[in-house]
Order: sequence, then C-alpha cells, then structure tokens
Amino acid sequence: MNLSKGITLGLLLVVLVSACSDSSTSDSTPLAQEEQTQETTSTQDTTSLYARLGGIYSIATVVDDFIERLVVNDILNANPAIDEARASVPKAGLKYRVTEMMGWATGGPQTYTGRSMEETHADMNITEQEWQAMMSDFQATLDQFNVPAQEQGELIAILEGPKADIVAATMSPIEY
Repeated sequence: MNLSKGITLGLLLVVLVSACSDSSTSDSTPLAQEEQTQETTSTQDTTSLYARLGGIYSIATVVDDFIERLVVNDILNANPAIDEARASVPKAGLKYRVTEMMGWATGGPQTYTGRSMEETHADMNITEQEWQAMMSDFQATLDQFNVPAQEQGELIAILEGPKADIVAATMSPIEY
C-alpha cells in the first residue's frame, strides 16, 4: 500500500472504512461471498490492501455499515456542525464518496474526487471525543466483518493520517 499518495482521508463521519476476508473467514459472510465472485484484473496488484480487502464491492459493503453507525452516533449528533453537514449531503452521496476514497487510499484504481479533509471539516469543530467515537464505530465495523488484524492496522493508519486536519486544536470540550 502506498501511504505516500498524500492521503487526505479522514473523519468518516464523512469517513472511510473497508473490509476484507481471508481463508479463515467463514464463507457465509458477505465479504467472503464478494471475494469469491469478484474477478481480479491482471493489472491489479494482488498484494495491495485493496486486493486483500476484496476490492471495491467489499469496501462498499463495509462503508455502508460504517456510515449507518455514524449517522446514529449520539456523540457525533450532539455537534450541530456535524448535524448541519450531514443534512447538506444525502447519505447515499456520502457512502459513494467514502467508498471512492477508500478504494483510492487502499491502492485500488479509483480516484478520490472530493475535497480535502481539512477543507471538508474546517468548520465542524470536531473534538477528540468525537474522533474517538468515530474510531469506535470504525472498529466495530471492522470486527463485524472479521477484518484480519494486519489489515485493520493498515486501515487505522490510513484513518489516523489526516487526523490533525480534522480534529479541532482545542484541548477542552466544546459546549454545544
């Protein structure tokens, strides 16, 4: 995986997520089924995180779950700026953008066409507590889809990359 792409991913309250399966994953999971049916092109690097996750269909499946968790997260919903941002972007659009971003960030052929994470989150005043709530939802999604530890670590590193562009610099909690 090439983390030097200048990954501007982030808070996948507008965020990302991915999932994968391996030989130890039960064949009854959606990701195992996706991996069995998805063809790998000859130009795709089979060692990339994207390939190990099962490609874009698996990523989209997991992004769907992750976004569904985020939109009902009480900690995130307490921030009026996050609530306002969500109201301005249809949930399907958010899922599309995050799926596109994750495909790109994990080494797939997709190109992320959205705004930078700094620009996207500039006025949201996202706190460390809100970041941790998002990360907790991300972990729950990864666990639900049985993402192996190595891939989880790589995905978390991708997510942590733009944290400084997303989390407000204030040390004290913001009162809403």
